Amino acid sequence: MKFVILDLLKDKPAHGYEVTQSLEERFHGLYSPSTGSVYPVLQLLEDMEYVTSSEVEGKKIYTITDGGKKFLHEQEETTNKIKERLWGWGNAKNQEYLQNIRTTMNYLDEIRELMGHIAVHNDPAKIIRVNNILDKTREEMEIVYREK
Repeated sequence: MKFVILDLLKDKPAHGYEVTQSLEERFHGLYSPSTGSVYPVLQLLEDMEYVTSSEVEGKKIYTITDGGKKFLHEQEETTNKIKERLWGWGNAKNQEYLQNIRTTMNYLDEIRELMGHIAVHNDPAKIIRVNNILDKTREEMEIVYREK
């Protein structure tokens, strides 16, 4: 995450919420980082002296330092590999694939919500049924994963 955030900040200074929004855009909506995951990385980068922060209109604005730029340059191969994997999803030829992944992520969100509704009813028989369904699903997904 530090590589991705530093790469964002090399383009322009930003506050934490802007970093979060930019990450969501670059992940094409497939990952929405929480402020609870972004701010500790920003603090780590500040502790490492790769970024500095200043208060502007009540917001902490983060700016990459020369040390941060040097680190990014030294880690250019790693950073490029990460960017290639993540940013490459937005190519026009991948739009259908990207939409299918979003659909899958929506299904997982709906399953998580349904699980919460089922769990509050304190019905052990329903939980056993759900576990059986999920176990079969997991087994089938492992088969798909292992296919060549």
